[in-house]
Amino acid sequence: MSTSTVAGRSALQPQDLVLTILGIHLREPRATIWSGGAVALLGELGFSTEAARAALARLATRGLLERHKDGRLVFYALTTRAEELLSDGDRRIYSFGRTAPTSDVWTVVWHAMPESRRVARSRLASRLRFLGFGSVQDGTWVAARDREPEARAVLRDLEVEEFASVFVGRLSRDLSPATLIGQGWDTDAVRAQYEAFIADYRRFRVARERARLSPQQAFAIRTVMFHRFREFPATDPELPREVDPVRELRDEAVAVFDDLHEGLAAAADDHFHGLAQRG
Repeated sequence: MSTSTVAGRSALQPQDLVLTILGIHLREPRATIWSGGAVALLGELGFSTEAARAALARLATRGLLERHKDGRLVFYALTTRAEELLSDGDRRIYSFGRTAPTSDVWTVVWHAMPESRRVARSRLASRLRFLGFGSVQDGTWVAARDREPEARAVLRDLEVEEFASVFVGRLSRDLSPATLIGQGWDTDAVRAQYEAFIADYRRFRVARERARLSPQQAFAIRTVMFHRFREFPATDPELPREVDPVRELRDEAVAVFDDLHEGLAAAADDHFHGLAQRG
């Protein structure tokens, strides 16, 4: 099994992986994870005990995890804010690549954020990218479909509506969108990301290949696969069919994701709960 399949081809951050793991496995009301189990799971993904414990502490400081003690043992639970963020992410991830965009509807978000709101500006950029927006110039973002409801919800959540406007319309049919697309997104990089993802995980669509995996391997592969797939909504704009250079690769990546997410679920979940609730 290649290192890239388990560890991923880009640097993984323990805080992000904790949210990925808990978002997949710990969504029941009042569910908790034993801190020692969380550390062990991150250890299997290549992180030291110190890095794992620091990640849990930082997530608690950010208001995404709640810390509970039961005697000498420490447990963590997702906060309401974390649940909301994960639910928003789920809607995007599980719908990504599954609906065809309308060819002539685009959304523009324009903002003029004061320097005093630079943190909100950074968060707005991150969340707009996750919705498929690309930045075409400072303060101007475009998406290749109607994203008005989602964009307005983000502006409202970040409390920056007074600094922004949202437009929905169509491009001129007499002008090519090639320059706009090239400014907003790096489709060559997206192609390379899809090719790497498919190369790493395609073989596990075959049932006999999945059957050879131990529960620990199934957990690691499914976790990192999910983590890598969630990057695609932030980099692939899902362009209209006639100008979409990665449509076939996206379709294959989505099929790989769906097959592995379901096919490795039972083994991965057993491994998670065997460590997470050992205490």
